[in-house]
Amino acid sequence: MMTPESAVFAACELFAAHLSLRALDRLPDPLQPADEAEAYQVQEALNRKLSGAGFGELAGYKIGCTTAVMQAYLGIASPCRGGILSSTVAGGGAALNHAAFRRPGVECEIAVRLGKDVPESGAPYDRNSVAGFVECCMPAAEIVDDRYADWRTVGTPLLIADNFFGAGCVLGAPVHDWGALDEVAGSMLINGAVVGSGRGADVLGHPFEALAWLANRLAGQGGGLKAGDLVLTGSVVQTNWVAVGDRVVMDLGRLGAVELSFE
Repeated sequence: MMTPESAVFAACELFAAHLSLRALDRLPDPLQPADEAEAYQVQEALNRKLSGAGFGELAGYKIGCTTAVMQAYLGIASPCRGGILSSTVAGGGAALNHAAFRRPGVECEIAVRLGKDVPESGAPYDRNSVAGFVECCMPAAEIVDDRYADWRTVGTPLLIADNFFGAGCVLGAPVHDWGALDEVAGSMLINGAVVGSGRGADVLGHPFEALAWLANRLAGQGGGLKAGDLVLTGSVVQTNWVAVGDRVVMDLGRLGAVELSFE
């Protein structure tokens, strides 16, 4: 098992790569997380370091690989989580600096915000039992960043340690009467052209199944979801990488749409 000191040293390597936009490769063997448990240990240390450097407090979580399209694209068969820091959350209409990322991409997601703490004692949760903790849903664009020399070869534990591509999000208006989320249709448009589409049911059958997965994982690791936490439930569309000048719209049907651009 990785020691706390090794996790901090590994986090320092990832932190330095973040600041310099240097391509990440596998870490030296003593610092390379060997499995998911070690990966999340490094992730927590990285997020503490990012918070201390002015990136804001932990605002919530993103969940990756909750849909078949993303599992196939990344070659990873199960969900993974990353942290979202408050400074990386923006509202609709945001113009993002393309040069602030190494290779930015966008994903089309249903986001939720929690209105109440999710107690660890209630685990295991399912889509029905976790629903009562949700305050609102929102259309969202997750911003991801390919920070890796080759994400196909660095290993899933390193991707998890580095917040699983996470680089922030742009949120649309909150919806309090969200209805049947599994029936919500989502489309991604770049410069006016539809580049992908999917449905809420693609997210583990229902977006709240992803939320339940996260609540159960955090409960099992001595933590839990809190009131106010933001959760991105996973992309219904394969990641699209964007260029300077691209205009992006995530249209989530009756949940509304959210727009952003890259300058």
